Amino acid sequence: MSTTAIVIIAILALGALFLVAMYNGLIRSRNRVDEAYSDIDVQLKRRYDLIPNLVETVKGYMTHERETLVKLTEARTSAMSAHDNPNATLAQREAAENMLSGTLKTLFAVTENYPELKASQNFLQLQDEISDTENKIQASRRFYNGNVRDFNTKIQVFPTSIFAGMLNFKAYEFFQATEAEKQNVAVKF
Repeated sequence: MSTTAIVIIAILALGALFLVAMYNGLIRSRNRVDEAYSDIDVQLKRRYDLIPNLVETVKGYMTHERETLVKLTEARTSAMSAHDNPNATLAQREAAENMLSGTLKTLFAVTENYPELKASQNFLQLQDEISDTENKIQASRRFYNGNVRDFNTKIQVFPTSIFAGMLNFKAYEFFQATEAEKQNVAVKF
């Protein structure tokens, strides 16, 4: 075998190894994004499971606030429907989850009018768990967005962008704050 043939085979082998490494890197990054999204699902499921317990605890104390409890139940149902709908976009899911978060905040604000409820150990524990879950959801979303950033960057830079385009890798959407969440909070004394 001539020296030229060996050099050509070595270049082809290095090129093949480069393509394999690039492909494996794309797959790893895509799997990290999918795992991060799954982490959000785990926290959302936990929140969905806690809400019925919260409603039952609050129901006995809040006889005049039935509308708030109905809205919370409807928001939970809407969020679960969007979550379970495989055709729902990330924006639709996010809107339903944000509506649920807003309704929870309203419920906790209304409970300020019920000192017996605020003193209930069961309510306090559920409130802490939901608050903790909300924090974990936010952390999971930040982790997801970090992985989406890394993946999207990887499929947009040269030379990976050419290879990613040929293999039909698509960019992921980021979780973003809604317009209502971007507004300044009015603090009145």
